[in-house]
This record gives sequence, C-alpha cells and structure tokens, in this order.
Amino acid sequence: MTTRETVQAYHRARFSGDVTSARTTLADGFTFESPLLTASADDHLAGLPAFLGIVTGIDMISELYGPEEATLVYDVHTATPVGTQRTAEHFRLHHGQITSIKLIFDATPWHPLMR
Repeated sequence: MTTRETVQAYHRARFSGDVTSARTTLADGFTFESPLLTASADDHLAGLPAFLGIVTGIDMISELYGPEEATLVYDVHTATPVGTQRTAEHFRLHHGQITSIKLIFDATPWHPLMR
C-alpha cells in the first residue's frame, strides 16, 4: 500500500469505529502523541469508542503525502461545549505501516471537560 492508501485506510477505520481495521495499519512499537496524552497502539485504539461518542462530523481541509509521512488537517465537530476543533495529524510510516501519529490542536478548550 502507498502512504496515501495506508493513511486513508486508518482514517476511515478510525472514524467509522473499526478498531480491527485501524489496528492493521499500525506498526509494532507504534506511538500516539497529542496535547492530552501519549499512548501505545492498543491504548490509543481503546479510547476510540469514547472519542467517537462525542464526534458529530469531520470536514477534511488538506491532505499532504510524502514517501513515508503524511499530514491531514481537518475540523472535528463535537457534541461538546468545545464545538469544532481544528486538528492537524502527522503520520510517520515505515514499510507501509504507521509508526507514529502526532495529533496537534489547541487543547485549552478541553481542560475544563477533562477535570
């Protein structure tokens, strides 16, 4: 699979709640990092149902692909007081699998909800 195919397969699986398919795109030793947490593949995917429980939609803004990296920029619409969260997601890949994801967003509006 190309970088584009792998990242799009992960993104579709993630936002449809298909944990099994999302997991097949992640390499052994995968790491996830965001302003709110750092997690392994299993821990990252374990939080997916709760995350999807507040998501009401996604609007893709930009997709950039290189040989072993990609960046997606999108708006996540939520059923929380935060409303819409603009997000950038940077992927690193090796041998067609995602080795890391760094999620970049302003976490400030989430702090009151995390208490």
